[in-house]
Amino acid sequence: MPSIDGAQVRKLVIACDAGMGSSVLMANQLKKRLRDNGVVIEHSPLDAIPADADLVLTHSKLADRVRPHAGDRPVVAFTAFVGDPAVDGVVTAIHEGTTIDG
Repeated sequence: MPSIDGAQVRKLVIACDAGMGSSVLMANQLKKRLRDNGVVIEHSPLDAIPADADLVLTHSKLADRVRPHAGDRPVVAFTAFVGDPAVDGVVTAIHEGTTIDG
């Protein structure tokens, strides 16, 4: 399972399926929560994850489809677009410089 030190995350991508409405909402929330950490937040179709992404977030229903496109980058799955503990854990790990497993 790939992992990364939260302090090393410079680009976080929210990978989604066809539509981007929910991923845009999450991207905007994360931009506010991580604005002081210098992390670039983007959303992307699951089959077009940017090569310079350090970490990928995706809905749990898409995780198995996202992992082959993520390569050796951690993929963190969440179930709720607002208030999900997995997303909160990523934010905390980036703030505190602790390990993110994916």
